[in-house]
Parts: sequence; structure tokens; C-alpha cells
Amino acid sequence: MSHDHDDRPQLTAAQAEAALNVQPGRNGGDLVVETLQGLGATAVFGLPGRHPLGMSDALSRSSLSYVGLRVENNAGFAADAYGRITGEVATLLLSAGPGALTSLAALQEAAAASAPVLAVSSQVPTAGLGGGRHGHLHELRDQQASFRDIVKSVHTVRTASQIPSAIAAAWESALTAPHGPVWVEIPQDVLLAETVLPVVSALDATPRELYPRPELTLVAADLLSKAERPAIIAGGGVVRSDASGKLRALAEKLDAPVVTTFGGKGAFPWQHPLSLRSWLEDRHTTEFLESADVLLVVGSGLGELSSNHHTFAPRGRVIQIEADAGKLESNHPALGIHSDAREALADLLDAVEPREDDTAAERVRALLDQVHARIAAQDLTPEQRVLASVREALPDTSPSFWDMTPLAYWAWSAFDARHPNTMHSAQGAGGLGYGFPAAIGAAAADPTKPVLAVSGDDGAMYSIAELATVRQYGLPVTWLIVDDGGHGIRSTHLTGAFGEATAPGHCRPDFVALAESFGVPAVRTTPESLATDLGKALAAPGPSVVVLPVLLRGPSG
Repeated sequence: MSHDHDDRPQLTAAQAEAALNVQPGRNGGDLVVETLQGLGATAVFGLPGRHPLGMSDALSRSSLSYVGLRVENNAGFAADAYGRITGEVATLLLSAGPGALTSLAALQEAAAASAPVLAVSSQVPTAGLGGGRHGHLHELRDQQASFRDIVKSVHTVRTASQIPSAIAAAWESALTAPHGPVWVEIPQDVLLAETVLPVVSALDATPRELYPRPELTLVAADLLSKAERPAIIAGGGVVRSDASGKLRALAEKLDAPVVTTFGGKGAFPWQHPLSLRSWLEDRHTTEFLESADVLLVVGSGLGELSSNHHTFAPRGRVIQIEADAGKLESNHPALGIHSDAREALADLLDAVEPREDDTAAERVRALLDQVHARIAAQDLTPEQRVLASVREALPDTSPSFWDMTPLAYWAWSAFDARHPNTMHSAQGAGGLGYGFPAAIGAAAADPTKPVLAVSGDDGAMYSIAELATVRQYGLPVTWLIVDDGGHGIRSTHLTGAFGEATAPGHCRPDFVALAESFGVPAVRTTPESLATDLGKALAAPGPSVVVLPVLLRGPSG
């Protein structure tokens, strides 16, 4: 039987010579780093530790850029943001046991947001594996079991020769739609043991493309072409697949209004005549979408926030395009199309017939007037002023990262993300402490533009240690801390549900003095001076902190 070898990896002359002249002193950690370099990695996030010393040692001999954070969860958030901003795999190096477990919340957010993160964790020595209770430091009976329900795939290594294949398989998994975090586990002794294997080269981990089935595209195009009141919900999958241009072209060809989910901010131009913006928690928007006779949902599972807390009940036909097969029809019956958003939109754009609807833009304006009237009736001028000041100060192309805090909840609906892939939040999994370390990851990806992080005082307490990180690396991250006096949103929820709040306040630091103690410039501002102070901080080189003492309320639906 003959074989076609044209598609097999080929060595260059230099690589072949290196393979035949193995340098002494290399270990399993070198195989990890060489594999990452061969796959195209450029940056690594993590913390040093006892068990991953082999990887840390190899990093010092490599061309990879290392960004060391102070807490594993924060390193995971930084890797998450790096993956979102670049679309590339972000590598996260972790220790075993408690160090690895501390990253769980960050990996859950990466999974919810489909961020490609490659977590490489060390393990106790091979002899201590198997749950035998040998008493090794950091020993767990089954470490990978703690991650299996969160990450896309788990890859275990037990010998040095398994390292390149395991990491390559994990890399491919992370980048195959839907993107997501993956887990590789390597014992301490395998990382430290000297290896006689040649330098890793000629790797191929090309992700599989996910195309729509043509018969489904044909049916979807027919439904949309004949619809009287089509509408589109654009989710984060549109942003991740870089399909914003195709979404706009399809919406204009169909004269279909478009709303973007909170994870899909920037997928459709905010000021476009067909833009319903992002008021998904507004009852008028919900009713508008329910009245569509054909609703195209792209890159969204219509989860809690995207369905107005599961009150959304579409009356027309639903077409759902989703790269995660598990999300197809998970909340509403639909014509489910398992596909990458870009590929599906491209095929639909070719297949649909143009339609004209002179009333579409008028209906969009009428809906937005209803939304604005509802907000105006609630006396929320201070909240709107603060958000407008942030928009005024932030350069259009600068990315922003929002923690779980009232100002972020406003931004989900009301902030104009003027470019795709510039606004990100922790709304996927909803954990605190995301904003600041995520901004660090974005700044590491592109240190030429300022990055904004927004946190409440409660969320800020999760990430204080990373002031040392931004100071060490001189990263252009401006951290806006909205200080509402402690547990502001939690107290509101408790009071609304039970009539009073448990532990309504807490002791918190002077954030300005604290930042300055790290050598990070800081200023205390007011709602009236926020735009000016935040603009100055963003324009200055290096890190900065802006503290805004204010209590913000959220709009009612």
C-alpha cells in the first residue's frame, strides 16, 4: 500500500541537525517549552512553584514571554483575556494541589466565555499517583477529576515521550470551535528528569473547521427570505469567530434588526439604524424579539442573561447557529445549526434572498424610545453620567474588562463598545475578581494601547496583589474602582429579598494609599470629574488607579 507523505511535517536541515545532536542538560520541562514554541505560543502566564520547577527552569532558556502573577486564579483570568484578545491559545502554567485548584474559578469563566486557555499543571511524583495516600506535598487522590467537569478536555502525561503529543492534542482542542480551556497534567519527576529526546520540532495541531450542513443552511435561508418580521440575536460567538462584518451584511440584506448579547458587545454597530443595542433585560426588547416571526440566534445559547432571566418566550420560528452542540435547543426549540458563526453566516449571506422592509428602522427607533423613556422615569441620571464619562475617557480601540459590579451591569446594556472584541466581562460564569487581572492579560497581549479595568470595592479586594504585577511589568492598565462602601449590590439584593442585609458593610482599605504603596499612581475622583481624571490616567504611561466613591443603582426591567 502506498502512502502520500506530502502532508506530513517536514524537518528543515537545521532541525534535522539539531535532532541528531541532542544537547545534555535538557529535561521534561524543556520538552514542554519546546512544544509550546513549536505550536506558536508567545506568552505564558503563571506562578512559580515546587512541582513545576522543571517548566520554570526551561522557560528561562526559551524565547517565551513570561508574565508572573501573584495568585493562580488571577493568572487564569489574565490568560483568559489574552486568549479573547488575540484569538490564540494562552498558556497557563500551574503547580499541583492547592495551586492548581485555585485556578478553577478562572477556568470556569474561560469555559463559559469560550476562551482558549491551555493549563499545564504539574503533579506529585509518578510514584505518588493513584490515590494511594502517600502523603506527598500537594497530593490529591484524583487531581484531574476536579477539572474534568470544567475544561473541554483533559490530557495526562506519565512519561517524557508523551509530552509533545499531549500538549499538541490539547492545543488543537482549545482552538477547535467552540474554543475553551484544556488541561494537561505532568508529574514533577517527569518534568525534572533529564531527557535524551531530540528538540521538539515539526508540530502540527491545526484545529478542525466546523462548517454548517448545507441542507440546514438552505432551510434557514428560505425561512429568513420569506419572513415578514425577522430579527437577529448576536452572541459572543460572532465576536470570537471575527464575523461582525458578515453579520452586518446579512442584517442589511434582510433588513433585520439586531440585538447583541452582553457577551457579544461590539458585534454590531451601536449607531446602526437596525441596531437594537443590548437592552436584553428590558421588557420592551424582550417583547420585540418575541414578536419576530423568524428569529436568527447566532453564537448564543440564550442563557439566563440573554433571555431576560429565562422569561423570553419566542412565538415565531427560531434558527440557532452555535458551535457548542450542547447549547443547540438547550433553552428553546429551534432549527439548530452546529457551526462556527463565521462559516454559517457566510453561507447564509450567499443563500438568502434580499428583502426590503421600510418599517424596520422605524420600529427600531420606536423600541429605543421606549427603553429610554423607561430609564428616564427611574431618576438614574447619576448612573448614566458615570457610564457616559467612562465612554468619553476610554479610547475607542482600547479594550475594557468589567468585574461583577453595578457599573458593569449598566455597561452590559448601555455601553457602546465601538469595535468588536473590545469589551469583556465576567458575565459568563459570574465570579468576582475578574476585571483587573484580565486587563493585565490584555495589556500583555498588546502593551501599545491603554487597557481599562472596572471593579467594585468588593471585587477589587480579590486582586489587590496584582498591583505588584502591573508595577513590575509597567503594564498600561488603568483600574477604576467604584467604591460604594461595601457589599453595595449584595446589600440591595438581601434587602429586597428579606427586608434587611446581613453584614451590610465591611472594613476596606484606602485604595489610593494602597495603590501608591505599590508605586502605582492613584487619584480619588468624583462623578463630575471622572471623565477628566480617567482620561488623564489612561493617557499616562504605565499602570494607574482611579477611585470613585459612589453608590450606583441599577435600572428595573
